Amino acid sequence: MAEKKVEGAKVKLDNLVQQITPMDVDFAQWYTDVVRKAELVGYTSVKGCMVMKPAGFAIWELIRNQLDERFKETGVQNVYLPMFIPESLLQKEKDHVEGFAPEVAWVTHGGLAPLPERLCVRPTSETLFCDFYKNDIHSYRDLPRVYNQWCSVVRWEKETRPFLRSREFLWQEGHTAHATAQEAEERTIQMLNLYADFLEEVLAIPVIRGRKTEREKFAGAMSTYTIEALMHDGKALQSGTSHNFGDGFARAFDIKFADKDNTLKYVYQTSWGMTTRLIGAIIMVHGDNEGLVLPPKAAPVQVCVIPIRQQNPGILDKAYEIRDRLQKVCRVKVDDTDKTPGWKFAEAEMRGYPLRVEIGPKDLEAGKCVLCRRDTREKTEVSLDELESRVTELLDRIQKQMLERARAHRDSHTYCAVNMEELETIFAEKAGFVKAMWCGDAACEEQIKEKLSVTSRCIPFQQEHIADTCVCCGKPAKTMVYWGKAY
Repeated sequence: MAEKKVEGAKVKLDNLVQQITPMDVDFAQWYTDVVRKAELVGYTSVKGCMVMKPAGFAIWELIRNQLDERFKETGVQNVYLPMFIPESLLQKEKDHVEGFAPEVAWVTHGGLAPLPERLCVRPTSETLFCDFYKNDIHSYRDLPRVYNQWCSVVRWEKETRPFLRSREFLWQEGHTAHATAQEAEERTIQMLNLYADFLEEVLAIPVIRGRKTEREKFAGAMSTYTIEALMHDGKALQSGTSHNFGDGFARAFDIKFADKDNTLKYVYQTSWGMTTRLIGAIIMVHGDNEGLVLPPKAAPVQVCVIPIRQQNPGILDKAYEIRDRLQKVCRVKVDDTDKTPGWKFAEAEMRGYPLRVEIGPKDLEAGKCVLCRRDTREKTEVSLDELESRVTELLDRIQKQMLERARAHRDSHTYCAVNMEELETIFAEKAGFVKAMWCGDAACEEQIKEKLSVTSRCIPFQQEHIADTCVCCGKPAKTMVYWGKAY
């Protein structure tokens, strides 16, 4: 039985987290247990849809606000478009509608009366933006249009899991229009790099940046770029995408502008998005058998102050004083409930608070407190006079070291294969990314998928020469590809 010593008293902790299945026993159940016990979501009477509880939504708010700030630094403006799309509008881009048709939810009645035309509940908003742009863009002076909207979308998924795949989820979707193909490509890459930097700097999740194959690209896109992250169980998670549409949608929707030479030209468009799936990524990259482990920059509560023997004179007052001081440098709360210290410690760990401040009678007498890291459980005694500077320093160190550990885990679970036998053996015995050369033939990609139940995750920007020949057919290779099993 695990025990924790608190000023002479031993507190049993195992029963506080016994409802979490160990991740090495059943990773999927571990994930569900953490989501439930940390009170991130609640289930609803609508199958496949979830309630985001305050603890879960607060993480999304931090992600949203910090992403939005980065967007606006690049000139992005926020807008909002309707959630309903007429069927005739959706049909205008053939590849696009075919890609989304199996997941579309339809509205057929308005009140009691049948609608003259079915309305799609938006699975994505390309067609709506195109319909808007064709009437909003007239001249080169109207370009570029660099818009984004924060909204929900509906995709009728067969298999659902909180955050990772639900029938309704929150996201942002950027939609831009440009005068030249070069401007569109630059914006596409710019947003992908913005996403990658955000994941690494804020969520402490390392990513692979690259391009999707033709088979895996977004329906209707000329090219799709992606950032791929590796979860603790060795599966990949597509964590953000940026699409270059070229002028394909513009031609389908007749979006033209008068250029400086007085000729009519089609605009070039991009689209890019991130979703609440990022919360699932945080859980699966950083979590452990005690619950969440939140990187400080994504933690709604960065520091939890826990008074020990708070019924003693002065303890609770000192805890509130510490909170008031720390509010100037971090997001902080006091757990002043009547639960035992052991329960409070376990709950703070379950909820993933990056740093815990413990203050009891002996600490108060000595003019110090104890700081405990969530990620390593390392404890440090700190003078109360140095509290702000030490807390700031520790939060910065935790953020940096969480990224380092996640990168080390990814790199140690990334393998190389030079032929089909090696590829098959690795995926049969191990979990993670596999780097292998590819000839570029879609038939080889399909064969690998069918035989090994893995997909091409991306053609990375940083290419490596693993071998001269394709891992599947043995013909001369063109590119190196990351392969993996994915959520």
